[in-house]
Amino acid sequence: MSSETQKILTTDGVPLEVSLKKAEKRNKIKAFLLVAPLLLFLLITYIFPIAEMFTRSIDDRMVTNMLPKTFKSMEKWDGKELPSEEIFKSFYEDYKVLVEKKEHGKLGQRLNKEKNGFNSILKRLFRKISRNKIDESASIKEQIIGIHRHYSNVDYWRAIKRTAPPYTMNKYLKGMDMFLNEDGNITQVEEDRRIHRILWLRTLEIALFVTIFCFLMGYPIAHLLATLPMKYSNLLMICVLLPFWTSLLVRTASWMILLQQQGLVNDFFVLIGLVSDDNRPEMMYNKVGTYVAMTQILLPFMVLPLYSVMKTISPSLVRAGKSLGGTPFTAFWKIYFPLTIPGIGAGCLLVFILAIGYYITPALVGGASGTLISNQIAYHMKTTLDWSFASAMGLMLLTGVMVVYWIYNKLVGVDNIKLG
Repeated sequence: MSSETQKILTTDGVPLEVSLKKAEKRNKIKAFLLVAPLLLFLLITYIFPIAEMFTRSIDDRMVTNMLPKTFKSMEKWDGKELPSEEIFKSFYEDYKVLVEKKEHGKLGQRLNKEKNGFNSILKRLFRKISRNKIDESASIKEQIIGIHRHYSNVDYWRAIKRTAPPYTMNKYLKGMDMFLNEDGNITQVEEDRRIHRILWLRTLEIALFVTIFCFLMGYPIAHLLATLPMKYSNLLMICVLLPFWTSLLVRTASWMILLQQQGLVNDFFVLIGLVSDDNRPEMMYNKVGTYVAMTQILLPFMVLPLYSVMKTISPSLVRAGKSLGGTPFTAFWKIYFPLTIPGIGAGCLLVFILAIGYYITPALVGGASGTLISNQIAYHMKTTLDWSFASAMGLMLLTGVMVVYWIYNKLVGVDNIKLG
């Protein structure tokens, strides 16, 4: 018998192997169509915004698009001496077009970030052009230099040339208080201007301590909820969940009232004689206020994972440990605590990730010493309008969270995280 006659056929005469492959293909298509809405949702709300943020953070084509003739004539300029007449003339022609389109202000703001004082000298050139006081038949170079002495400073023209690359990582360097100098080397900014590293370290510090405080307070609360009779534990669970029913802004404002120097907390300290009335501690607009408010707000996110894991642990395990000669502490430490590690991991990771990107509470109660990196991102989004720098810092923050997640996975293992 030939190999073809040996093949098993279906009722419609199709080889069974071919029919199975078609059925498997149809099942894969059906499975993909089922997850397609979720995939589309992730692309629209997560992948695309992150890609847009990354593109915006490295996009530096604004100056190049505004000064096309200038950059074309600057291609052979070595940057050692003052530009030639041709470069000055190209710059004048480009800037004149911007003045006519009323887009010169954006150029001044952008170049002022490269070199202080650029915005001022461009405004003087704007006034000369708007009043038609530039004689195009004479030397453009001499007339521009005569407008302001900085035009004869080669550093200002080097600043223009540094913006030539359409894509750059300068925003990420700025986020770490570094920059590219005129020789193209990575250099740190002056010590009195290094603010971003301080903010990064402060953000990690506050997120770490808030996580520790939430764990120290949340563990006994979760243990109490898990061991009490159901009628009492349900009542206490309502108390834990009650903050979720109140606006975050209202809770933060409440802490502002409680922690101020004439607030209820300080009044209580004075009443019990802990401090004198003239020496009330400052607990607002500093790290203390940030720690207290963030710990209270994020505490439920620690309690709930711990409670859901502790509820599944049988009390007979601890009793068995005690019956075998172990002390209550030994039975707790050797038996009960290791079983709660999945809940500890879930709670700590959840609280830390939420704390590292917190914004409203530090902005209201943190003051200068309690400000986090998220507040700096919001500042550049709303005040300086430097969205590219804000995007770069946002991606750096996201990368930091992913690194923390990766380290946690290596040390503990994500598979050990349990929410119940």
